[in-house]
Amino acid sequence: MSDDRVPAALRAFIDSTNRGDTEAFLDGFTDDASLDDWGRVFHGRDGIASWNETDNIGKRTHFELVGIEATDAADTVIATLTVTGDGYNGTGPITFTSSGDKLRRVVIAPTD
Repeated sequence: MSDDRVPAALRAFIDSTNRGDTEAFLDGFTDDASLDDWGRVFHGRDGIASWNETDNIGKRTHFELVGIEATDAADTVIATLTVTGDGYNGTGPITFTSSGDKLRRVVIAPTD
């Protein structure tokens, strides 16, 4: 999806994962970032690196951006992604909160 509503940090998350570029993926997060994957919460670079190895690039994940919607918070979007690879496969919402050009918080869970 080519869309100017896609924050640079989200685009970097998708592109670095699809390239299998772990360093670029980790560099896309703030130092104090968190990633919540259905209640499993990972903090900082080391925590997110662990998740990346077991659930993302380590599973040869590929993302396709299906849609994006704004939220009441200017720094937060909900992206619908189709996920394929050797781990989870399916389509669902992920909430991304940016700080500048980096991600501060990622929540993988339903948005209900």
